[in-house]
Amino acid sequence: MYSEDDYLMLSGLQHFAFCRRQWALIHIEQQWADNYRTADGEVMHRNVHDAEFREKRGDTVITRAMAVSSPRLGISGECDVVEFVRDKDGINISGLDGRYRIVPIEYKRGEPKPDESDIMQLTAQALCLEEMLCCEIPKGYLFYGETRHRHEVVFTEELRERTEKAIAEMRMYYDRRYTPKVKRSKSCNACSLKDICLPVLCGGKSASEYVKEMLGEDTDI
Repeated sequence: MYSEDDYLMLSGLQHFAFCRRQWALIHIEQQWADNYRTADGEVMHRNVHDAEFREKRGDTVITRAMAVSSPRLGISGECDVVEFVRDKDGINISGLDGRYRIVPIEYKRGEPKPDESDIMQLTAQALCLEEMLCCEIPKGYLFYGETRHRHEVVFTEELRERTEKAIAEMRMYYDRRYTPKVKRSKSCNACSLKDICLPVLCGGKSASEYVKEMLGEDTDI
């Protein structure tokens, strides 16, 4: 069980699943750079993240920017939207009459990705909610701004295991303060950190060659 001071950012899991080096540059080395995609995504999330918002639509209560955490996994963050849907087989929720099932929903710009980065982030949110509310959450949804459509995500045991394994690996890198190396790929072109990431910046040079060139030194490092 982790203390709150040791929690990692749940949102970082999306970066980690996309590129472990990108995650380390942001969350360990504290480097960041915006491009159109990140700026557009920030606007979208700013519109969603209103912690004071609560709306009732029929048998569904909708909340935004719900804080979640997991002492077991050592992560914390916010859910874009959590829907509490009245269901006789659900759980009791403080302040609400009846029983409800829990449905997390994550908002993303663009369209569905070929990797599991968004899916893992949503799965981690579900794991936190299950731990906090002592319930089981079978599925959630990803809503993409490009398609304006919800995509169902079923939280299978295999997906849960992959997500927890990624969180454990993320923790290992963070505790070691280790920034991993990666091979360049087409996805690097869309990365907001492509001009910061050392392999791109150096054009294939080693770190020692790059430093010597910048310092005008011939001595070995």
